[in-house]
Amino acid sequence: MADFTAQDVQALRKATGAGMMDAKKALEATGGDADKAADYLREQGIAAAAKRADREQSEGAVGVYMHNQAGRPVIGVLIGLASETDFVAKSEDFLSAANDIAMHAAAARPSWVSRDEVPEDVIEKEKQLIAAQARNEGKPEEIIEKIVEGRLGAFFKDNVLLDQVFVRSERFDGTVGEMVQQLAVTMGENISVSSMARVEIG
Repeated sequence: MADFTAQDVQALRKATGAGMMDAKKALEATGGDADKAADYLREQGIAAAAKRADREQSEGAVGVYMHNQAGRPVIGVLIGLASETDFVAKSEDFLSAANDIAMHAAAARPSWVSRDEVPEDVIEKEKQLIAAQARNEGKPEEIIEKIVEGRLGAFFKDNVLLDQVFVRSERFDGTVGEMVQQLAVTMGENISVSSMARVEIG
């Protein structure tokens, strides 16, 4: 029998948002190791979320953020966060996440929500620029392709919402995509960012 206490179960629940039985099961499966139990829960949740990925998302909410300067709004962001049910869409955690993502988009200035939205011609042009830069740096031709793939990942991290690291690490330490994934795991529903609109003056 794994060595852990009721306080350990409660701490794991608080850290992961898991139910009591799931937290207890995770601790039993990992010999009472809290870190491994958290990873176990995340893996189980992600697997379950992947199975729900094709479910229709007909509900959701709009996250809103306005950035003020000298008493007037100069940046405004709307984020469409989609869910399966209105029960989840009306929850405090869901609405808070939608607003947090809008706040992030105001600060980080993403051009697209996901990699799928980036036009092929933009990706191709970026690849050509990276390859040319690598050649100018004197990199061997045989490793140019690997360099392109690596630096293209950096391009996505700079310009794609779901690939960007969330700007307030004290609230969530990871990318926006991981934040949405964690919300889906916690809520037990298929959740995704469905749309984004950003307006900036100046």
